[in-house]
Amino acid sequence: MKFTIERAELLKSLAHVQSVVERRNTIPILSNVLLEANGNALALTATDMDLTIIEKTAADVAVEGATTVPAHTFYDIVRKLPDGAQVEIEADSEAGRVILKAGRSRFSLATLPREDFPALGEDELPNSFTLSNDHLKAVIDCTRFAISTEETRYYLNGIYLHVAKAESGDPALRAVATDGHRLARIDVERPDGAADMPGVIIPRKTVNELRKLLEESEHDVKLDLSENKIRFAFDSLVLTSKLIDGTFPDYDRVIPVGNDKVMEVDRKVFTQAVDRVSTISNEKSRAVKLVLDKNNLTLSASSPEAGMASEEIEVAYEADMIEIGFNSKYLLDITQQIQGQTAAFTMMDSNAPTIVRDNNDNRALYVLMPMRV
Repeated sequence: MKFTIERAELLKSLAHVQSVVERRNTIPILSNVLLEANGNALALTATDMDLTIIEKTAADVAVEGATTVPAHTFYDIVRKLPDGAQVEIEADSEAGRVILKAGRSRFSLATLPREDFPALGEDELPNSFTLSNDHLKAVIDCTRFAISTEETRYYLNGIYLHVAKAESGDPALRAVATDGHRLARIDVERPDGAADMPGVIIPRKTVNELRKLLEESEHDVKLDLSENKIRFAFDSLVLTSKLIDGTFPDYDRVIPVGNDKVMEVDRKVFTQAVDRVSTISNEKSRAVKLVLDKNNLTLSASSPEAGMASEEIEVAYEADMIEIGFNSKYLLDITQQIQGQTAAFTMMDSNAPTIVRDNNDNRALYVLMPMRV
């Protein structure tokens, strides 16, 4: 195998694929990236056995072939090469080395045989549809902060993507995530071809890798899925992931229906006030107390070590007085997802879950459990 490639093109593709590779691997081949030079393209593949990414990029191929090289070392070398460098890569299969040349720089890397790399079978993924880049970003951004990190409840370690009926009655593609303390839900227009898809739970790592890739693209994303695998294809890359094998809980049961006390507040003013007051809160509980009375909100926090803090802000609120406590981090996680100027909090009492919405975007709904303060 021998090819020449522009440093910027190689670096961009390597940055995408190497982040899938775990830093510590008990299986040596999983620390490597597979390089396949064919025609006028280089295909780079990395996998952790649950998540696989393949990206193709243009290259001047002199001799076709394939080999594997250590992903993170290879990436670091290319990253440190000067801008505009032409990178020449040649595999010496007999010596088990890859020679990389750029200008006066020369590197020799150990390789592992192409045959050792896991075979990536083409699974049948019967459900296919296309989702806009903006819709997929919204689905991820509005929900991923609520994904549980508790490994014992593994079925909460991802985003539950399924078909549902929106509040308007229209068919929707819905994403939900919860960790038991907060819940995030968003509906987007159901794309053609998604009507019969099974409900699937997309793992946290897949969600995070996908979101990074979407940041560099504006193109629509093709989704293919079955009950145990999902594939995202856009630009020149394909991301394939196993799904979480579990049953997502009936989240509708934790969304309250009888909340009648509504507070509308300037999102930015509220977020900044919570952030300031929570500086004093106990690091473990991060509790902030909200006392609501006619058009006035008092936020307060205290801890034996740090002292106490309080701040008053104007709000639109006409119901009876209520005192309620929240984890300030969870509160900020939600308000930071709201893009509109005002947020609406719908409450019942100090023990019942609170619903939070963006007044400018009715697609998303957030539920936050209160805490004793």
